[in-house]
Amino acid sequence: MDLRQLRYFLAVAQAGSFSRAAEQEGVSQPALSEQIRKLERGLGVPLFERLARGVRLTPAGERLLDHARVVLREMASARRAIESLRTEVGGRLAVGAIPTVLPYLVAPRIEEFRRRYPEVRLRLVEDVTARLLEGLRSGDLDLIVVSLPLREPDLICAELLREPLLAALPADHPLASERELDPRALRNERWLLLRDGHCFRNEVLALCRRALRDPGSLFETDQFTSIIALVAAGFGVSILPAMAAPAARACALVPLRGGPQRRIGYARLDRAFVPPAQLAFTEWLRAVARRNTSRP
Repeated sequence: MDLRQLRYFLAVAQAGSFSRAAEQEGVSQPALSEQIRKLERGLGVPLFERLARGVRLTPAGERLLDHARVVLREMASARRAIESLRTEVGGRLAVGAIPTVLPYLVAPRIEEFRRRYPEVRLRLVEDVTARLLEGLRSGDLDLIVVSLPLREPDLICAELLREPLLAALPADHPLASERELDPRALRNERWLLLRDGHCFRNEVLALCRRALRDPGSLFETDQFTSIIALVAAGFGVSILPAMAAPAARACALVPLRGGPQRRIGYARLDRAFVPPAQLAFTEWLRAVARRNTSRP
């Protein structure tokens, strides 16, 4: 017994005729009749009495009729429920982001997404890129927001924004009033850096090594907040992304000569089907990025 046989059985029962049922189902009468015969053979009983001008249900057919209606109705309901997953924005969504992005780009606006899509069960994870990639591949995360590029063949990546890198100096530093700084001017400063494992640390070191020797470091941390506080206290200097500027008002932030930037984007596994909740989040991220880059 299969769903097609049940559908044809119900069509014949309702139409009272094999020919009318075949027409309604868009199949030939012999094809429909053969499926009904297979159904009867499988059940071991006749379901219809063949009359001169139509058909009539046998007692077995009467017994099967209500069950067939229930089965077909439930299958139609199940199909609609599955299809709704392709269009309705809801369900679980786990998003990871690096510590140099989540507090400045995502967190200040995340309530906007939750209000717009209340049916999405959103989970946020903050971690370094290597562990976010592990979470993506294990299925613990659906999407990650990181620094690009990522040279991973199994990922789909999309850039969201490019932002300037700024020198962060104590407010009373002799170079604090400069319109822009050559990184070589910071050759002899005490550097405050993120700990090894943070992609932003690598970007800063690459920038410094192009302009001067390895700066070393006097202090390492996992959070910009500690670096910002120590710079403001005059303990050293650092480099910050522009999105962290609102949190660093107590520091002097000076553009770097040559306009170095970092690229921020999102990544997901290369899969044919992308759930609507994930599509909605990436579209929201793009809107947030556009507002962030247009901010004076």
